[in-house]
Amino acid sequence: NQKSVEIRYYSVIYDLVDDVKAAASGLLSAEIRETFIGYAKIKEVFKVSGVGKVAGCLVTEGVARRSAGVRLLRDDVVIHEGTLKTLKRFKDEVPEVQSGQECGMAFENYDDIRADDVIEIFERQEVKRVLD
Repeated sequence: NQKSVEIRYYSVIYDLVDDVKAAASGLLSAEIRETFIGYAKIKEVFKVSGVGKVAGCLVTEGVARRSAGVRLLRDDVVIHEGTLKTLKRFKDEVPEVQSGQECGMAFENYDDIRADDVIEIFERQEVKRVLD
């Protein structure tokens, strides 16, 4: 057509309803869900040349994952949300650290960290929304 208007014909109303729902669902933005996967407590803070401040942590619950998002909590208030620059166990860069193990964490573009701060580790996933 001249105005690029699509015309459709339906013999059954249910087909029309299904088609409208499908078209409207495509317009919905994805829902972002967060899943908490672990907590770590900062035991000590170290200054490392070339990296900046590194938090010496104990993973108290769950798992710390290098690819996950992190929140830094001080006195139960979120003071930073971001990602990790490094996650190390001893001197090796590792993808994850299990509960009960110690590790070193450095944050991407942030270094106001103190002993006794808590790190909340979470993963985000996009979930496509649909109309029912």
